[in-house]
Amino acid sequence: DEATDPSVSEENWECIQRFCEQVNADTEGPWFALRLLAHKIQSPQEGEALHALTVLETCVNNCGDRFHSEMAKFRFLNELIKVLSPKYYGIWSSEKVKSRVTEVIFSWTVWFPQEVKIQDAYQMLKKQGIVKEDPKLPEDKILPPPSPRPQNSIFDTDEEKSKLLARLLRSSHPEDLQAANRLIQSVVREEQEKSAQVSRRVNTISEVSENVKRMDEFLESYRRGELSPADQESLQALFQRCERLRPLLFRLASEAVPDEEALAEILQANDQLSRVLGQYRQVVASQ
Repeated sequence: DEATDPSVSEENWECIQRFCEQVNADTEGPWFALRLLAHKIQSPQEGEALHALTVLETCVNNCGDRFHSEMAKFRFLNELIKVLSPKYYGIWSSEKVKSRVTEVIFSWTVWFPQEVKIQDAYQMLKKQGIVKEDPKLPEDKILPPPSPRPQNSIFDTDEEKSKLLARLLRSSHPEDLQAANRLIQSVVREEQEKSAQVSRRVNTISEVSENVKRMDEFLESYRRGELSPADQESLQALFQRCERLRPLLFRLASEAVPDEEALAEILQANDQLSRVLGQYRQVVASQ
């Protein structure tokens, strides 16, 4: 109550710190804390709701994995969604409170990409038109690094960046904290691009393998004179799709150059594709 007192304009950091300490000290701390915070965030008093959101973000920064796990459950996320939804409290929640709630949920999609329920909740808000566009996160706001951090992340492999981040986070200067936040955000973007590259590679190689297998079966039937006119059309369409896959494999190979194992997989897929395309030209196109 003291930490979210709407009659006080400034944050009561001493109370907020004590609240965080109590959350960490109690076995059921995260569960109780989030129930209390949900109630305060839904308050019709703007000041109380905004203070509660500050307490929530401070807990995210200071209360660790147990708190993160509890806040990422639909049980709590639904309470935040009610503040935005016109079916619930969105009809009387202030725009400032709704903006902060949207910002909080969006920031969690960035910093906790492994929490599927957070991602689903935010995407649902966008599909329903409750959130029109992603908010811009303020640069002076330090968010927690992803927990747990992905293996082979840039901070694990880039010792210089890791040391720089540690130094910036220890600093008390606002400009250093802003620089730390920009550094973390840039690393998250790089991690997301790496993940997207892996996904593209896996999906493309899988498609190549499946198409090569189907073309081999069609070509074998064609050699025996057992391919129907409809299947011949399917074979031609498959050939055209395989031709379009080749430049995609070349692009993937250029992305994967530093990763020898990934590059080997791509080159093997390209060999299979070249073989079956050559056989098509020899057996079908030549006739």
